[in-house]
Amino acid sequence: MKIKQLVIIWIVCLGTSSCVVEKKNTIQINGRKIELNGSPYLIKGVCYHPVPKGSGKRSFENLSEDLSLMNEAGVNTIRLYAPVDDGAVLDKIDKAGVKVIIGFGYNQDGYFDIRSGSFISYINKYKTHPAVLFWELGNEYNYHPEWFDGDIRNWYVALNNAAALIKENDNSHPVATAHGELPDSLARTLCPEIDIWGMNVYRWDNPESIFSQWEALSENPMYLSEAGADSYMTIAKMGYMQGPNERAQADATKNILDATFSNKEICSGVTLFAFVDEFWKAGNINTQDPGGWAPNSSGVPYDGAPNEEYWGIVTIERQKKLAFEVVKEKYLIAE
Repeated sequence: MKIKQLVIIWIVCLGTSSCVVEKKNTIQINGRKIELNGSPYLIKGVCYHPVPKGSGKRSFENLSEDLSLMNEAGVNTIRLYAPVDDGAVLDKIDKAGVKVIIGFGYNQDGYFDIRSGSFISYINKYKTHPAVLFWELGNEYNYHPEWFDGDIRNWYVALNNAAALIKENDNSHPVATAHGELPDSLARTLCPEIDIWGMNVYRWDNPESIFSQWEALSENPMYLSEAGADSYMTIAKMGYMQGPNERAQADATKNILDATFSNKEICSGVTLFAFVDEFWKAGNINTQDPGGWAPNSSGVPYDGAPNEEYWGIVTIERQKKLAFEVVKEKYLIAE
């Protein structure tokens, strides 16, 4: 009788959407390493902010196609600049075997942001979701003291307080921040609650020097939260012709990934900027326009100019650029 009851319950459970078998992931910090289920986790990632042509708003309408391309290229991690409040999206990402770094902004008009405190409700809602790798607070805000009454210390205090609050509510995921370049002593001193330091690094086509610099400063894990190159040359330089230039992007991407994966003892990987071109950044949202500006961007290879709509390793129509094949080659062999 008891056996029959157990079988019936199991069958009913399979037939109901409310019965879910949870996958348990253990994500922890061990020295300089990020570990997933006891093994070092190397981030082979992309920054992902998919905005359709003719729009200024993020949309996941192409998610299935994008995940298929990511799987082909060996991508294991997506970095999102803002949270996605849709369990179906996270479920689809998890089913594809990909992890997510969820980013939170400081002031997003109360939409799961740090200023309002609403970010913590998102964390409590999704902290058991198996797609989540870790939480990330801010994106190179150190370049914008004007957002914090002219004193960047105000941001670092808010950042550290937010990280501490996360840990009070979720002890199963590390907390990171995405810092513009190498964090100085002020940032590190005021933010002891940060477990992982993401760094947006544009040092031409070779970020290698930042790894030894970080090793001398901190024992925390770090990763490149942004690195890469765009596929447009503002000027002809170093043998690369002016105009759309996938070869320049591919060559720079190869060198950046080689340097990153040659320093795995210090660096936990990279989320390459970016997965798909973004038409909303520099001009008409229906066309791909050169131009744009980003802080501390003179190190963008190979023209020193960040053409903001050309950073994807695929086009907005999801055509693979030459850099896609480079990423595929490097990610599939990296361990």
